[in-house]
Amino acid sequence: MADDDEPEEEEPAVELGEGPTVEGAPLARVASRLTWPQEKSKVLDKEGDATIRTPDGPQELSEVLSEIGVTYFDRRQTFVDAVEDVIGRGSVRTAE
Repeated sequence: MADDDEPEEEEPAVELGEGPTVEGAPLARVASRLTWPQEKSKVLDKEGDATIRTPDGPQELSEVLSEIGVTYFDRRQTFVDAVEDVIGRGSVRTAE
């Protein structure tokens, strides 16, 4: 068959690598570096100095965890939900 039957490749809808930067690491990346279950104190020891992206701008994970009353995260989603309850869910602010 001829190559004419194949559809043309389209450009991506969003070009990556350009535009304003976003400070901090995605919460999912920080959560993926840990194994579960995990005590809050161990999360602080391992990732407490990490800066995470939030809808209100970058925040230290240790500051966010200080507002969480849970001391034990039985699974990754429990951790993510608890952090998102504090920081909110939604778009993250870009650097200006």
